[in-house]
Amino acid sequence: MITFDQVTIEYDDAAAPALRDVDLTVEEGELCLVVGHTGVGKSTLLGAVNGLVPHFTGGTLYGRVTVDGRDTAHHPPRELADVVGVVGQDPLDGFVTDTVEEELAYAMEQLAVPPATMRKRVEETLDLLGLADLRHRALHELSGGQQQRVAIGSVLTSHPRVLVLDEPTSALDPTAAEEVLAAVTRLVHDLGVTVLMAEHRLERVVQYADRVLHLPGDGHVRIGAPADVLRSSTIAPPIVELGRAAGWDPLPLSIRDARRTARELRTRLTGHTPAPVRRAPGPDRPDLLTARKVTVAHKGVPAVREVDLTLRAGEVTALMGRNGSGKSSLLWALQGTGPRHSGTVSVADGTPRGADPHTLPAARARQLVGLVPQTPADLLYLESVGQELAQADTESANGRKAREILDRLAPGIPDSSHPRDLSEGQKLALVLAIQLTAAPDVLLLDEPTRGLDYRAKNRLVETVDALAAEGRAIVVSTHDVEFAARAADRVVVMAEGEIVADGPTTDVIVASPVFAPQTAKILAPLPFLTVDQVTTALATPRPEGGQP
Repeated sequence: MITFDQVTIEYDDAAAPALRDVDLTVEEGELCLVVGHTGVGKSTLLGAVNGLVPHFTGGTLYGRVTVDGRDTAHHPPRELADVVGVVGQDPLDGFVTDTVEEELAYAMEQLAVPPATMRKRVEETLDLLGLADLRHRALHELSGGQQQRVAIGSVLTSHPRVLVLDEPTSALDPTAAEEVLAAVTRLVHDLGVTVLMAEHRLERVVQYADRVLHLPGDGHVRIGAPADVLRSSTIAPPIVELGRAAGWDPLPLSIRDARRTARELRTRLTGHTPAPVRRAPGPDRPDLLTARKVTVAHKGVPAVREVDLTLRAGEVTALMGRNGSGKSSLLWALQGTGPRHSGTVSVADGTPRGADPHTLPAARARQLVGLVPQTPADLLYLESVGQELAQADTESANGRKAREILDRLAPGIPDSSHPRDLSEGQKLALVLAIQLTAAPDVLLLDEPTRGLDYRAKNRLVETVDALAAEGRAIVVSTHDVEFAARAADRVVVMAEGEIVADGPTTDVIVASPVFAPQTAKILAPLPFLTVDQVTTALATPRPEGGQP
């Protein structure tokens, strides 16, 4: 169905080819997972399948890419639209209509699908992706996860033979991600659709893959069975990392298989107390932000309902909950830019009563409370990465250098690159570097791991931990349970605009089958959250009195 024959893709301003001498074949009805660190060429590989590369992205393509017998060099994307459906990293970039129902029908209108068939397919897709209640909603009013599902649905209605997905679950909560992946696998198994999927959250998708295409970063592509490729790859989900640490062979890729394999490991770990993931702040730390009875409504619809929240110095809080639960609305209300219909927010500013960021000038509010939004490109407005970093340094009063922070999060981004040309992960890293340069006492991050690979998330954990150690309060709104398990002291769970759980990370996420990380699911009822905790325990003698 998809064939790459000695394909090399070069960009004029790049030191090395994005892809080099790639030979691969993806068969009909196969789900192939594309993995690799941020910036290694995954989006280039996907773009070559539907002709975006090189027709719209520039660069030079050597070799031949064919899809269902059509050479993409001679067939631009419009001539492949009936065969290839593409969902990009940012769903808003692909929307062309105003409402959910209109967006689902748009592609079929362009392909002249009969009206009766269009109506039937729209209804099927609404049910398939859980969008029926949103059919008349404006696209710009949806949460990021809801927009992602609409973007996938708008492609599915055309019944393409090839589906190209770039980070399809990046904005989805765990339950919504499972629903989308279940729908995708049904298309593969029941209809023979070929799926090429790039995804950083491998813990969600690797069990569904028939093969893995690993891009190590030198332009080449390594292809093989998931367990074979991931055993030695530089990028792997926690379940594989745990299997490596325990010496399992073959490597399990699903929680069910891993639990069966882990019986002996659970016995070895019994009696060990997991090391703390991070040192929690002491009880004497001061409150940096206090919110009381905060309420937010959009067009009369409540998004946040009388929320009370206190953020302490040195504390990292993970804000979790399903898509549309009010997390982003709460963060914008705390930062002061977003609407707040009632309630109070007070941020420590050296005065006895504190300051309400909603009433302060933007520059002063940013020094007290920083916010990185779900769509980081909204904060990028200059012509190059170097200009963005220099502007951040100019506005910083604490001596931090934005370039140093960026290189820790996503190294190798040249100053000459235009911010809009970066991958989503690189854009996020750039905005994080800009906001962290200001180093406000309270930092709010809305889905900061979206588009980041495991290596970049490790650096983000280190950065967040360092900022907390300096006495700052960090809130991370996230669907990434693995990141929350490693980075947060405290987890706050929202549902329908209200806080329904608030407590230490271990207590909250282990109690939930939805939010529990892979290690916790595999080793339950033992209280381990991360692979690092397991490896530390295995290297430590069993305490006296521990059960064998």
